[in-house]
Amino acid sequence: MLFAEPSEFFFTAGYDSPVGHLDLAMSERGLSVVAFHGHWIAPHGAKNVRWIEEPDRFREVTRQLDEYFGGVRQKFDLPLDLRGPEFHQKCWQGLLRIPFGQTWSYAKLAAEVGSPLASRAVGQANHHNPVAIIVPCHRVIASDGTLAGFGGGLPAKEFLLNLEGARFRPSIPEQRGLFGELAV
Repeated sequence: MLFAEPSEFFFTAGYDSPVGHLDLAMSERGLSVVAFHGHWIAPHGAKNVRWIEEPDRFREVTRQLDEYFGGVRQKFDLPLDLRGPEFHQKCWQGLLRIPFGQTWSYAKLAAEVGSPLASRAVGQANHHNPVAIIVPCHRVIASDGTLAGFGGGLPAKEFLLNLEGARFRPSIPEQRGLFGELAV
């Protein structure tokens, strides 16, 4: 007789934020997904997943997100269940060390996690960050100070950095005419 592998339960909810609808999921251990609507998959390594919509479990998560978007919270205090390859885990832990209102380059994050030549790999780890906003991958920008990729789109990244008062350069240079005047 074959025995079925036990199910792993994940609880889900939605959250309407100023940067769009967010999909939330958590395990019994902690928050495992904050993703822009339609851009998430089951946590890395999760097997025989059972999804249960249970918004009441997310009261503390939504309270802290409300405070963040309301400009009164700078650091999240939530149990996390981050799953992924070891290098990704190191990068996500590095992201959690970037102070509110500051930005690091991909190169700085690579150096911080002990892999100074791995800027591109750090970018891929950011791309696979399962807990957007709370694990602040939006605080990582290009070495020249411009915005670089973000799962929620560059306008959402710009909104989050502006909310935090972070300094960065616009990604799209201003259009100037032949004589240097700003084009309208």
